[in-house]
Amino acid sequence: MSAANDDAMSPKWGLRCVLGGALMGLANLVPGISGGTMLLAAGVYPRFIQALADLSALRFRKSSMLVLGLVGTAAAAAILLVAGPVKDAVVEHRWAMYSLFIGLTLGGVPVLWQMARPATGSFWIGTVCGLLVMAALAWLQIRGSSSGTSNEGMLMMFVAGVAGASAMILPGVSGGYLLLVLGVYVPVLSAIDALKIAIKAKDLASASDPVLSVVLPIGIGVAIGILIISNLIKIVLERHEQPTLGVLMGLLVGAVLGLWPFQEGVPPKVGEVFKGQVLNQESLAELTPDKDPTAFYAPTFTDVMMAVGLVGVGYMVTTVVARVGGAKPR
Repeated sequence: MSAANDDAMSPKWGLRCVLGGALMGLANLVPGISGGTMLLAAGVYPRFIQALADLSALRFRKSSMLVLGLVGTAAAAAILLVAGPVKDAVVEHRWAMYSLFIGLTLGGVPVLWQMARPATGSFWIGTVCGLLVMAALAWLQIRGSSSGTSNEGMLMMFVAGVAGASAMILPGVSGGYLLLVLGVYVPVLSAIDALKIAIKAKDLASASDPVLSVVLPIGIGVAIGILIISNLIKIVLERHEQPTLGVLMGLLVGAVLGLWPFQEGVPPKVGEVFKGQVLNQESLAELTPDKDPTAFYAPTFTDVMMAVGLVGVGYMVTTVVARVGGAKPR
C-alpha cells in the first residue's frame, strides 16, 4: 500500500489512473460490469479508495484530489465519447464485447496477486467468499429476479442510492442489476424520463416531483454510501489486508460469471412481465433492442475460438495498463 502511495504522483501512475478511469467509464456502459472491477484490474483501486476516504474526511490532499480528478475526468470523457458506439456494439455483437471485457477483468488478477503475495490462508478464505457472492449475483441474473415487482417510496430510493454507491466502489457489483433486484429500476428510469421532459418544457413544477421523490433520496443515498463504503474498505484494507484482498480477488474473478459471452437478446412479447411491468402493445413499442432480456445459445467452434482470442486481447490491454504504471507481475 505504501509503495502505491509513494508512486501515486509519478507520470506513469497518472497515466494508469487515466487508463483505469477510461476503462471504468466503458464498464459503466455495459450491463453487468462494474467500474470498480476495471479500477481493480488497472491496479489503481486501493489508491482510489484512499482518495475517496480522504475526500469524505475533508482531507484535501493534492495526490488524492489528482487521483480522483484523473479517474473521474477519464471516466466521464469515455462515457461521453463512446456511449453510442459501445451500446451499439453490445447489442449487435454481444459475444465479442463480453469476451473482451472478460479479458479486461481477468487481466487484473496478476496485479492483485502481486499485492497479496505471499498469500495466507485468510486470503484464500476471502477469495472463496468473494466468489460465492458473485455466483449468487450471477444466479439472480440468470433466474431473472431482476424483473420482479416494482418498489417505490423515498426509503427504497435511498436504499437504491446506497446500492448505487456500492456498485461504483465495490469490484464485481453492477449498479443496474442491484437496482433491478431491489425492484426500483423502472421507477428510477421513469423519474429520469419525467425530469428530462419537464426540463425541456421548462416546467419547474412538474420537475419537482421526480426530484423530491427519486433524485434527491437517491443522491443522498449515494453520498452516504460512498462515505461509508470507501472508509470501510480503507479500514479493512489497513487492518485485515489479506482477507480483504482475498475477497477482492474473488469478486474480480467471479465477475466473469455474469459475462458469459454466448447470449443474445430475446425480444419480449405482449403479456410478459418485464422489469416489473406487464407488457402491452404500447409499452412493447417503446422498448429498444438494448433493453431486451438475454438467453444463452450454443456456440460454434469458430465462435469459441474467436471469443478466446478476444479474451486474450482484453487480458493484454489490462496487462499493458498495469505495466505502464510500473506494477509488473513478479
